This record gives sequence, C-alpha cells and structure tokens, in this order.
Amino acid sequence: MGLVMLVNLLAVFLAVISAVRGCTPSDRAALLAFRSSLTEPYLGIFNTWSGNNCCQNWYGVSCDPTSQRVTDISLRGESEDPIFEKAGRTGYMTGSINPAICKLDSLSNVVIADWKGISGELPACLTSIPSLRVLDVVGNKISGKIPENIGNLQKLTVLNLADNAILGGIPGSLVQLSNLKHLDLSNNQLSGEIPKDFGKLKMLSRALLARNKLTGSIPSSIGNQYRLADLDLSRNQLSGLIPEQLGKMQVLSTLNLDSNLLSGQIPSALLSYTGMGILNLSRNSLEGRIPDVFGAKSYFMVLDLSYNSLKGPIPGSLSSAVYIGHLDLSHNHLCGAIPIGSPFDHLAASSFDNNDCLCGNPLRTC
Repeated sequence: MGLVMLVNLLAVFLAVISAVRGCTPSDRAALLAFRSSLTEPYLGIFNTWSGNNCCQNWYGVSCDPTSQRVTDISLRGESEDPIFEKAGRTGYMTGSINPAICKLDSLSNVVIADWKGISGELPACLTSIPSLRVLDVVGNKISGKIPENIGNLQKLTVLNLADNAILGGIPGSLVQLSNLKHLDLSNNQLSGEIPKDFGKLKMLSRALLARNKLTGSIPSSIGNQYRLADLDLSRNQLSGLIPEQLGKMQVLSTLNLDSNLLSGQIPSALLSYTGMGILNLSRNSLEGRIPDVFGAKSYFMVLDLSYNSLKGPIPGSLSSAVYIGHLDLSHNHLCGAIPIGSPFDHLAASSFDNNDCLCGNPLRTC
C-alpha cells in the first residue's frame, strides 16, 4: 500500500512540476512565429497568446499533458465557440501559414479552416511531421501545389484541402497514405490525372475530388477500396468509360460523376447494386439503353441520368423499386411509354422533358 501511495504522490508531483514548467521555449517561439504571419482583426483570438505557458489558455492550442509539447492547433473560422457568438460574426483572417509551424514536431492535428483570406502555399515541411494525423485547411485562399512528399505522413487519417486555389497534380505519393480515411480536395484548380493506383488507399471512406480540372479516366483500382462509401468526382474533365468495378463495391452509397466527359454505356452493376442511394451521372456523353436491372431492393434517394445521349425505353423494372425520391431522365433520346405506378406517379414532367418521344403521365397521352 505504501508503494502505491508513493507512486501516486510522485505522479501528482510530476504533474505539478509539468504545469509550472509549461510548454517548451522552442514550441512557444514556433507558435509566435506562426502567429506573426497571420492577421485576425475582428475576434482577438490571438490576444490569448501571451505569457510563457502556451499550453495554458492559448486559444486553439493543446499540449501533451506529460511532455508539454504542442500537439494540436485548432483554429476554425466558423465555430459555435462563445468568442464567435459574442462577436456575432464568423471569422476572417489573412496572411499565410508560416513554415515555423513545422518546428512543432509533435503535432497531431492541424486545423486552420474557414478563415476565407489565408493565402500563400502549404509549407512543404509539413510532410516532415511524422505524428500528424489531421491536416485541415478548408475554406481559405491557399495556392501552390500539394507537397510532393505528402505520402510521408503515414499516420494521416484526414486530409482536407477543399475550397482553396491549389494548383498542379495529385502527387503520386498520396497513395502511400495507408491510414487515410477522409480525403477532400474539392473546389480547387487541380489538373492532370487521378493516380492509377488510387485504390491502394484501402482505409478511405470518403474521396471528394469534385470541381477541379482533372482529366484522364476513372481508375478501375478504386473498385478495390472496400471501405469507400462516398465518391465525388463531379465537375471535372474526366473521360472514358465508367469502370464496371464501381458497381461491385461493398459499401459505396453515394456516387457523383456528373458534369464530366464520360462516354460509353452505364454499367448494369451500378443500377442493380442495392446499396446505392445517390447516383448522379448527369451531364456526360453516356449512350445506349438504361439497363433494365432494377429490383424490389432498389432504393434511390437520387437517380439523375439527365443530359446524356441515352436512348430506348424507360426500364419497366424501375416500377419495382422500393423507393426513388428524385428521378431525372430529362434531356436524352428516350422513347416510348412512361411506366405506370410508383415512383412515376409522383414525378413532375421536368423529370422527362426534352426526350425524343416519351409519352404517358405526366407527359402527353400515348
């Protein structure tokens, strides 16, 4: 019992010493250098960055309780934090991300998100922080390229660079991020092709690459990502066929491929797969007939095949689907009678407009 008490007293003593000691001088200096490159005029969040102990009451900074090394920088420009509610506004910050942040070599989470005005490039040295698990800089004006050595971050689980002005291609090393679960590169100016071996990212559950300038074909290796539930490649310049493998994935429930240059026929497996809830293939150059493969377990919240070159009749098996919320088959070359019954009885004429010779409710009678 005496030994247990001694251990407990020692732990308390070390905790007190640690709290008194505060953060390391090198971490404090790195934070102040990071702060010096940013201007936040409205909320005063950096007013709290004073005193010697950056582990205590510095807004958005967290430290390891034992080592007192800085582990988290969490600065969000849109938050429910009282400091935002008191100001009655969202955040706005200008400046750039100072490479001094890389001296914080125990960082696990870096969130510098939704400040709208932060520009400049992502420091390439971020890829030298082996402990980094989250890198989230969504909603700024960051430019330049994704660091070539991004694949060095072997512990990274979240990479969110969306809503910026990032240029160049997707680095080939990205597929080495074996623990990556969430990837969002949408709404940038990325160009070039999606890496052919993108399917190596086996832990990925969300891959959002929409609203860029990506070209080439959709890698068939994506079919190997057995955890992928949400894939958004819309509003790019992707061409070629839709890989059959996308209809054979285990948990894929949302697939947005709209507004590309895709051609060929719709793979039957995409429409017969009962786990698909949102499928948007609109505004491409898809042709041929809509596969007649729907069944009693088909459940689509959204099925949008509009603005293509599809021909032939509307598949009769669509009537057997348990639910179709939003259906859009407009602006194609479909012909024949619109099937009777659910889901067609609740759809407006706009779902079928601008086809060659469709007829029946809600269009003209046949």
